[in-house]
Amino acid sequence: QMELQESGPGLVKPSQTLSLTCTVSGGSITTNYHYWGWIRQPPGKGLEWVGAIGYSGGSYYSPSLKSRTSISRDTSKNQFTLQVSSLTPEDTAVYYCARDKGDASLVPDGMDYWGKGTLVTVSS
Repeated sequence: QMELQESGPGLVKPSQTLSLTCTVSGGSITTNYHYWGWIRQPPGKGLEWVGAIGYSGGSYYSPSLKSRTSISRDTSKNQFTLQVSSLTPEDTAVYYCARDKGDASLVPDGMDYWGKGTLVTVSS
């Protein structure tokens, strides 16, 4: 059974950089042809696609966040990491990591395995 678990700080200050890690068990992040993504949900709003990293290591980002976002991976630990810089209170959200179904649709509806999510609050 595949499981994904997010980890990282729950509170960060404006202008700082957020770093979240997703640890995957029950499957490898290098398995063809899956993508491993980050999705967030601000309070009272819908799901927002942040970005993803593919089975071969290529990364893809939401155009609205691309300038501030980076996704990397550690295949030895079966983990992938999200970094978001220049944080503002508008980045406050529950952040989810997830795996896509294998069709590279890279949208929230295209994900089949999800972590439970972690709340990140940006506040001074």
